[in-house]
Amino acid sequence: MKYPNKKQREAIATIIADLPEDQREERARLLRFALVSYMYHKETEILEPTKTDFEEWLIALPKDTRNNMENLGFELCKDIISFNRYVLEKNDIGMSEWMKKHLSEDDHIAYCKLIEDRKKLD
Repeated sequence: MKYPNKKQREAIATIIADLPEDQREERARLLRFALVSYMYHKETEILEPTKTDFEEWLIALPKDTRNNMENLGFELCKDIISFNRYVLEKNDIGMSEWMKKHLSEDDHIAYCKLIEDRKKLD
């Protein structure tokens, strides 16, 4: 999977090339995680989230967050990652499966380890 924009691809290549060689693979892997995650969230553009989706999502939020999101409104919340993920998951497009499908086996193993390590920090 490649970044859809040629300038993005060129910028990423430059970033990687400018790193010390011993850091390149790890940084490239993290950028691949970011790309696949970005493309996952872009899928909401196809689904066109609805006002009903928004109202359902609000119910699950903590009260203060819910109030903030209600104040922002549906249109502004369309770009919020957690709302996008709610809509995708509701439509059976799970992030875990998406990442597994679009990452190499080695990258997927590293991604799962990263997620597990982050959970331990929480």
